[in-house]
Amino acid sequence: MQQQEEEEEERKGNGGNYATLMPDTHFLWAGSSAAQLGWAVVLYRKGFGGHSTSMPFRAFAVASLFVGAGATAAFAGLRASGIHKVEDLIQLGANIRTGLGVQRRARDE
Repeated sequence: MQQQEEEEEERKGNGGNYATLMPDTHFLWAGSSAAQLGWAVVLYRKGFGGHSTSMPFRAFAVASLFVGAGATAAFAGLRASGIHKVEDLIQLGANIRTGLGVQRRARDE
């Protein structure tokens, strides 16, 4: 019973996604980004091969791999820098604005 309670506490502390969003997963995100980018480059360099009806699908697939590689690289950068929640990102933006000397914006509430 004690072990179940400890596991439940661990899940709650990590937002419930304890298996996929652990703090040290930025290496996995960076690796997946590199794999997607490599695959996209290979498919792009290979060029067109096959029927002309499949060309739009192939172009969309290669473009999706490039966009996905960029997104996973950005997420890996956020995870590696210690930003794990939206609140962390909001605080970072406030710190940047303060450092630049920009006044706080009034919120409409």
